[in-house]
Amino acid sequence: MRIFFGLIGIIIGTFIVWKTYPLVNFFGRIDWAERHLAGGFGGTYFLYKIVGIVFVVLGAMYMFGLLDVFMSPFRSIFGGLQ
Repeated sequence: MRIFFGLIGIIIGTFIVWKTYPLVNFFGRIDWAERHLAGGFGGTYFLYKIVGIVFVVLGAMYMFGLLDVFMSPFRSIFGGLQ
């Protein structure tokens, strides 16, 4: 099941990075990203690329079982299993 969900995350992330322009046309520009990223122009595109890369990395980490290792320090903060 990890492989399936990991591949889904990788596919979604790849799609976001690959089809950034149609996504921006469909959802519109993000004002915060335009102000704070990439000097005022293209910030929305940059934000979508970063989100896509995060999806790919987290999907791969989940698929290989590394997400638990990196998230284990946060268990005490969010009240995870003891």
